[in-house]
Amino acid sequence: MAASPDDMRRAVASYITEIHRSYVAQALTFPPGVQGAMPLLGATTAGSELTAVAVGVRHLHLLATVDRLGPARGQEVTVAGEVDGLRWTLRFYDPVVLPGLGLIDESQGPAFDEVRHALGITTVVYHFTASPGAGLNAHSASHVGTGLANGHSAVARDFETIRSRVRGREALVDEMAGAAAAGLIRSQALLARAIAPRDAGIAALAEGVLSRAERPDGDAVRKALLASVGGREQWVPTT
Repeated sequence: MAASPDDMRRAVASYITEIHRSYVAQALTFPPGVQGAMPLLGATTAGSELTAVAVGVRHLHLLATVDRLGPARGQEVTVAGEVDGLRWTLRFYDPVVLPGLGLIDESQGPAFDEVRHALGITTVVYHFTASPGAGLNAHSASHVGTGLANGHSAVARDFETIRSRVRGREALVDEMAGAAAAGLIRSQALLARAIAPRDAGIAALAEGVLSRAERPDGDAVRKALLASVGGREQWVPTT
């Protein structure tokens, strides 16, 4: 028997809860300062409203944002969730609820940018696709949540290292960290070039990110900037 819409919503809600549970559990193994810089925990600490979104087009998109969304209307379904002090509202969208989603072509793969545009959100804490049915289980969710927490902690540590080594340009690093949290990859490229204006590699990478039609890699920009200032190893500035 095919799963009903209510069954699917319950499965997605449980999957998101397990992702967040694993995220928090992993985050608690990091120092408090790192925890505070991690987007999911930082949003709760700052009093921001965290919204998880499930979007059903050809692919099932799961994402989270701190952008404020308008009130639920019509056939839209919302589910409140909380685990270990992390609170969120899960909202469900499909072409019936949001007709603009019906115009998205995913025949060539997930259309991440188009889905975000249809929702009208810019600040994305995470965004991935999941397989309905067998893929929405606690074991899979625990891997996703743990990996997400590890990734977010690495980003926080990278930016803290960069910040400590570019005296006078800390504000630019803070802006770049904010752009990373919001998923604004091209903004990160421009800021990286401003932080390290003499690095030819970063300049070339930034030009490539700004000119490419395909989805660019924000991690590559951050890692290039980290390498430019000495990486994570013990580092002595040149004289």
